[in-house]
Amino acid sequence: MAQPTPLQTLFDTLPQSGRVEWIGVRPARGEFMETLDHVMVTPGKGLEGDRFNGRETSKRQVTLIQKEHLHAIASCLGREALDPEIFRRNIVVSGLNLLALKGKTFQIGGAVLEYTGLCHPCSKMETALGPGGYNAMRGHGGITTRVIEGGKVAIGDSVLACL
Repeated sequence: MAQPTPLQTLFDTLPQSGRVEWIGVRPARGEFMETLDHVMVTPGKGLEGDRFNGRETSKRQVTLIQKEHLHAIASCLGREALDPEIFRRNIVVSGLNLLALKGKTFQIGGAVLEYTGLCHPCSKMETALGPGGYNAMRGHGGITTRVIEGGKVAIGDSVLACL
């Protein structure tokens, strides 16, 4: 078996753990986000109560964003803070660079998710955040994931890369 390159070793070294700070679901298209203390996560279906209705193989079953990025987006818009539900992501985490999960599976509470891509902002962010909202979110929109193993996720749960 070939030895990993030094760069691959850097990519694979992720001792940090994150923490679930906020959970939200969209009950229906265009509806306001509903904030939860905990939620069940199911393979192929995403978060219980969320409007996700993609295919079982969808790469966008659950969306995550970093709490630290909420502050960066607010700053770009000249605001002190923004509420997490305005971003329409399912889970806000802190303490872990979500981009470091690229190519990995990770445990979040009792569920296991797989990083599937970046969660780019949509045109709704211009309306929700005001002029420049779309551009303020570029590079800070979070990630999309697929559910590998279902389980319960709650506020305060750890987020850990699987080895």
